[in-house]
Amino acid sequence: MASYKEIFGTNIEVLASDPANPVAGQVWYNSTDNVVKGAAATTAGAWATGGNLNTGRSSLAGSGNGTQTATLVFGGAASTGPSATTESYNGASWTEVNDLTTARYGLAGAGTQTLALAFGGNTGASPTPSGDKILTESWNGTSWTEVNDLNEVKRYPGGNGTQTSALAIGGFNGTVVRAFTESWNGTSWTEVADLNTGRDAGQSTGADNTTSLFCGGKPAATNVESWNGTSWTTTTSMNTGREDLGIAGTKTLALVFGGFTPAITANTEEWNGTSWTETTNMTTARAAYNGAGTQSSAITGGGLIPPSTRSNATEEWTGAGAPLTYTFTDS
Repeated sequence: MASYKEIFGTNIEVLASDPANPVAGQVWYNSTDNVVKGAAATTAGAWATGGNLNTGRSSLAGSGNGTQTATLVFGGAASTGPSATTESYNGASWTEVNDLTTARYGLAGAGTQTLALAFGGNTGASPTPSGDKILTESWNGTSWTEVNDLNEVKRYPGGNGTQTSALAIGGFNGTVVRAFTESWNGTSWTEVADLNTGRDAGQSTGADNTTSLFCGGKPAATNVESWNGTSWTTTTSMNTGREDLGIAGTKTLALVFGGFTPAITANTEEWNGTSWTETTNMTTARAAYNGAGTQSSAITGGGLIPPSTRSNATEEWTGAGAPLTYTFTDS
C-alpha cells in the first residue's frame, strides 16, 4: 500500500495548532493535542443557533443585503403590540439601537447593517386598513429618518435592494392583494411593471432595484417570479408552497426557509437559478421573520413559533462545502 507521502508528495505536517484555513483533504498532527486531524468539506448545509434577539417578535423586517456577522432587524409584532425596536447583530449577539420613528409590523426592508431602508407595514394592534402605511424610513447607521412615501399603502410586501436602489413588491393595500411593484432610486418611489400574480406575505431577495427573486405568498403559494429591471418572468416553482417565509441570497443563488404551508414548517430549499432542491430543515419551524446573507451563509432572527410564541431565537445557516475539522482516533 502506498504511503501518505507517496500519494500526496509530503509527510503529514506537525503543527502546534490547527491551521486557520485548512483545505479539504489536508491532514496534520497537532502536537499540542497529540492527535492527527484532517479537513473535509460538508456534504450538506446545516442550521445552528445564534445569539438571541433582545425582543422577541414576528412580522419584522431586516437588511436583506446584510451578512451573517453584520445585519439589522427592525419593527415587528411584539407581545405588547407593534414594535419600533431596531437591533444590530455582530455575529454573536444583538444590540438594541435607535428605534424606528413609527412602530409597525408587516413591513419590508432593504440595505445593510449601516445603510438600511424600511417601508410599508401596519400600525394597528390588529391589522386594519386604517393602519396600513406608505411610510418609508432611511437608516444611516445611527438613526432613522422619514423620507418620501410609497405611492400606495402596503402591508406584507416583499422588499430587497439597497438604501438607494430598492424594490417594494406586491402586498395588501387594506382592501385587495396587489401585484404592484415600486422602485426606489434613493429619493422617490416609482410604479413599474406588475407581478404576473399578485401576492402578499411573499419574500424577495436581490442586490438592487434591477434584480429580484420573489417567492411564495398567500395562500401558501409555490409561485416564483424573477425581475430583470423591466419585467417579471414566472420561473420554476418551489417544492413547498409557503407564505411569511424567510429568504437569503441572490436572484440566481437563493435559499428559502420556514413559513406557513399553512402549518408552520422548518423546510429549507436551495435555488441554483434553474431549479429548487430540498436541503436540511431549520432547527425550529417558524414563520413571519426576516432573512439576510447568502445561499451559503444566511441568518434569520425572530418569527412566530407554534402555537403563538413570538420568538427571539436566531438561526445561522452554513451551506454545503464549508470546511470541517475531524480528529482521527484508533476506535
